[in-house]
Amino acid sequence: MKRMKGMKRLLVGISAMLVITSALAACGGNSNSNSTSGSDPAPSTNTAEAPPKGEGSKITINLWSFTDEIPNMTQKYMETHPDANVEFKTTIIATTEGAYQPALDQALAAGGKDAPDLYAAEAAFVLKYTQGDASSYAANYADLGLDDQMVKDAGIAQYSVDIGSKDGQLKALGYQATGGAFIYRRSIAKDVFGTDDAAAIKNEIGPGWDKFFDAAAKLKAKGYGIVSGDGDIWHPIENSSDKGWIVDGKLHIDPKREEFLDLSKKLKDNGYHNDTQDWTEAWYADMSGSGAQPIFGFFGPAWLINYVMNGQVKDTNGDWAVSEPPTGFFWGGTWLLANKDVTKDDAKKQAVADFIKWVTLDTSETGLQYYWANGTMKEGEQGTKDSVASSVVMAKSNGEVPLLGGQNMFDVFVPANANASGKNLTQYDETINRLWRDQVREYTAGNKTRDETIATFKQQVKDQLGIDSE
Repeated sequence: MKRMKGMKRLLVGISAMLVITSALAACGGNSNSNSTSGSDPAPSTNTAEAPPKGEGSKITINLWSFTDEIPNMTQKYMETHPDANVEFKTTIIATTEGAYQPALDQALAAGGKDAPDLYAAEAAFVLKYTQGDASSYAANYADLGLDDQMVKDAGIAQYSVDIGSKDGQLKALGYQATGGAFIYRRSIAKDVFGTDDAAAIKNEIGPGWDKFFDAAAKLKAKGYGIVSGDGDIWHPIENSSDKGWIVDGKLHIDPKREEFLDLSKKLKDNGYHNDTQDWTEAWYADMSGSGAQPIFGFFGPAWLINYVMNGQVKDTNGDWAVSEPPTGFFWGGTWLLANKDVTKDDAKKQAVADFIKWVTLDTSETGLQYYWANGTMKEGEQGTKDSVASSVVMAKSNGEVPLLGGQNMFDVFVPANANASGKNLTQYDETINRLWRDQVREYTAGNKTRDETIATFKQQVKDQLGIDSE
């Protein structure tokens, strides 16, 4: 996405090729869809039509997205629903250069027959559309006939439901799940801990950061770093905090997020990492084992394995495994929303609801999530397997992947998804996270005192977003 897709334009400032790769990751992209973020913000459109059926014109569904991932799903939908009397008109505008949101906002506000009926939002800005400034445009899933019992029956990860809900009303769901795991080198685990068993490694690195740093000391004693850079621990810290950046309209620094200052400095001062920044060549080098010192692991969801590490591990392919992390977290994702205006037309409402259900709630072997989890979007071709929102689907799917030495990653990602929290996000996270992480690096580099770092951060949030501190 989810592209992870987003996540976010974490990729600003690196090469176009890396932009595409990371974007796939951040949203949790899937190679089955042949999606790319692209660098051209200009919209592209195409129409997927159902075969002719009886009398009457087809129902046109306007779909907006920031990659071709969901638009490509419409083609699979048409294949599996030959009697559907619909056609999809898709508009794709990349998130690069911030192009997608303004265009989507304008189209939603304008309304009319060309307004989006379905639209996608990724983790970096989804709260704006589910709970924030643009949430009034979104239909409640219940008004589409998609009720809470369907969500429970599918075993949808709660964090995804929380992010997609406002005042108890569900407005969006994702198809992939992005609960995070600790992804570690088997050979290093055996050398330092005497085993590469996921259950044992889980207890070596956690729960909690004290055990994680005990493990870091053991690894350092044998010449290994525990992570590549401080960004690797940021996502677990960010998404396990008790509160988000904004509380009662003011900037709030949760104690767990403030502790990132100390944990980041501890990593640097003790040489527990290679001091890389994520989405840089040095970060990728540590995936292949060619960095300054061998690195034990990375934190991330299945998309990090599939769409980032898979192209970077090289000779370390198969030498990896996943275990549950020291604390639950998620990273990225794409949510699907419907325009509330579709409820004014019963036929369109039903058509939109049927597609959303197939993407987000159908647990059958002909539902999108089963194809996605098993890498079978293209018949006769083994595609990428990915973690999905439904634990029911993952329980009956094969999550064995070569990069992990044949380990079934779903055994770890089902509990990882369940342990993630979606209650500490705000619609300003993309901007505030960037400011915070930049200032933390200033602190660990010795350029500022702790107090100066926090003061600068607060002032930057005030200057850029007009948000005062508590």
